[in-house]
Amino acid sequence: MSATSPVARHPHISALHLGRRAAAGVTGGIAGGLVFGLLMAMMGMLPMVASLVGLNSAGAGFGVHMVISVLIGLGLTVHFAGLLSSYGKGALVGLAYGAFWWILGPLVIMPAILGMPMLTVDVMAGLSLLGHLAYGAILAVVAVRVLKGRA
Repeated sequence: MSATSPVARHPHISALHLGRRAAAGVTGGIAGGLVFGLLMAMMGMLPMVASLVGLNSAGAGFGVHMVISVLIGLGLTVHFAGLLSSYGKGALVGLAYGAFWWILGPLVIMPAILGMPMLTVDVMAGLSLLGHLAYGAILAVVAVRVLKGRA
């Protein structure tokens, strides 16, 4: 295993446990991503997401959004599953994680890629914050459920 893998850094994490964490991240990322994607579709934001990869359709934007949702979900559960010990704590961690990604994603990374001003907070950014909070909470609560499942 590479020196940077979670199993190498934390020998008490078994491959089975890492697999459960990955399943929780994928499942939670999909669940949160679907809800957030629906909100983004209603706000007409998906073509802008597609522009991150040089496309402009809502369908492509939804695909890009779902890939990002799963990757961010994996980031939470593979590295921070210990914070997801209960549904209540998970929801709080998810809200914080969603807020973190709201700052990093649409306020910093996306504008940097698209040549737009960074850290611009307007009505659309406020709606995006609500979507990121919903995504984070759903991601974490679904992940708690998967993590609590039987081996």
